[in-house]
Amino acid sequence: MKVIRNLADFPVLPQAVVTSGTFDGVHIGHQKIIERLLEVTRATNGQSVVITYWPHPRLVLDAANQTPLHLLSTIEERIEQLGTYDIDYLLIIPFTKEFASLTSEQYIQQILLAAIHTKVLVIGYDHRFGKNREGDFKYLQKHAPALGFRVEEIPAQDIDHIAVSSTRIRKALETGNIVNATTYLGHYYSLTGKVVSGRQLGRTICYPTANIAVTDHHKLIPAQGIYAVQVKINQQLRGGMLSIGINPTVGGTTQTIEVHIFDFQADIYDQVITLYFVAYIRAEQKFDSLAELTEQLHQDQVTALALLNQQS
Repeated sequence: MKVIRNLADFPVLPQAVVTSGTFDGVHIGHQKIIERLLEVTRATNGQSVVITYWPHPRLVLDAANQTPLHLLSTIEERIEQLGTYDIDYLLIIPFTKEFASLTSEQYIQQILLAAIHTKVLVIGYDHRFGKNREGDFKYLQKHAPALGFRVEEIPAQDIDHIAVSSTRIRKALETGNIVNATTYLGHYYSLTGKVVSGRQLGRTICYPTANIAVTDHHKLIPAQGIYAVQVKINQQLRGGMLSIGINPTVGGTTQTIEVHIFDFQADIYDQVITLYFVAYIRAEQKFDSLAELTEQLHQDQVTALALLNQQS
């Protein structure tokens, strides 16, 4: 998959088969659209093109909104997730207020035709585009033939039976429902961040942890609690157990993200690692002593290893 971030750099393709969307999380609803895109691409001997936007449109258009938007994927994660499909081109368009002001006609002329030379456009039934989201399938159906491309809509019944949305996934993660989140996503939810210095209390009870700083403050952090996770370090996966919380047993007041990596002693300070959420184990608790906390961590490790082994 070739990633292009500038419209001017997009090549002239003889048979561009295109879809577009924010694809936050690349969940199973998005995957349905991508699978159809690839089917049409193969049937027409074309070149598949996915258009996405960064930053997320809501971060630009609803910047003054008091309700923060928590994203399921950063642009880097989105690229990685889309890269698992046999997509030829990923075009990332910078989403600005100027871009949002393009009318439906301007979007078609400037993006779909002049820049990409679209021959087939594949969209979900609820897809909207252009200023004030004025463009839809009916608009495209009316204008596409005269403009030299074909539009295909994935009908509601093909997507709605999946019963998934980014909002539903966010709610699952915010309540620690990793089973539902994984089902809706079609893959494990992930967090990526740099390993930074912590209080190093874990070393004193034989459970050293790597403290993770997530740099994108719009990225959704799942509910506080203890999780079984896979940890990607230098492109290798290892098992671990993760704590998201304030560490009340030792008087913590600030939320941290700390992972204990099983059978691992290497120094990974300042490295970027990725956590994949496999299962929720329990809520965060305050214990009366470090000895009680240590005993619980031992039980958590046994539980986490069992859960991870079920997935292997």
